[in-house]
Amino acid sequence: MDLNTAERIYSIFVSSSLSPMVDKFIKTGIRYARLRVDWRLLSPNERRELDDERAIVHNAFISACDILARNMRVIGEDTSWRSLLGSDRKTIGDSGCIIHMILGKKLAKWYIETLDFLKI
Repeated sequence: MDLNTAERIYSIFVSSSLSPMVDKFIKTGIRYARLRVDWRLLSPNERRELDDERAIVHNAFISACDILARNMRVIGEDTSWRSLLGSDRKTIGDSGCIIHMILGKKLAKWYIETLDFLKI
């Protein structure tokens, strides 16, 4: 998935009126992204110890994704983001990392603008 597609997916689902579900989806994705990074930095033995938790959070993220899309569809909101995301487990997991990156990028932009405004 390229960055433009990821940002388009993000902009669609964050515009939903289902804020609690959007928040759950984002927070679960970020939690999965953190575990995935932690896992990458561990030794093979430590990775095995984290595997079960990582799989549980990955499953929770996929469920949050499906729940959000299903409820958005019920109330007539745009669910094209779910088709763009696809059904591949790894790609959906990757999207958690991408959500984390998009939020980090937005926060960095905000800091730069605020510091410039404050002349710091």
